[in-house]
Amino acid sequence: QVQLVESGGGLVQAGGSLRLSCAASGRALSSYAMGWFRQAPGKEREFVATINWSGSITYYKDDVKGRFTISRDNAKNTVFLSMNSLKPEDTAVYYCAAKLTYATYPSRGKESYDYWGQGTQVTVSS
Repeated sequence: QVQLVESGGGLVQAGGSLRLSCAASGRALSSYAMGWFRQAPGKEREFVATINWSGSITYYKDDVKGRFTISRDNAKNTVFLSMNSLKPEDTAVYYCAAKLTYATYPSRGKESYDYWGQGTQVTVSS
């Protein structure tokens, strides 16, 4: 069992930056692919970024490429999402998720993930 706790959300002006963290407990994250997803009011939860167990492969939603960076520190059991040039349309609750796998290519599908955090709110004002 893995427990995930997100932090780092908040209110920021358009063009600003935030760094989200996802701290894991219960199991070592080094065996897990990790993903970030987000859900805006009235919308479905959507994929944002994912990273494989070693950190060698990452994927991003098209409209965050070049602005967001997913990374991990397995020694600290933590995954990060650095978000730059934020836009009002990035406003959402951001969730991290974990999938037990040593697969080289991580999944972009939310249904593939086994464990979820409680989410952290990101609000970008215009």
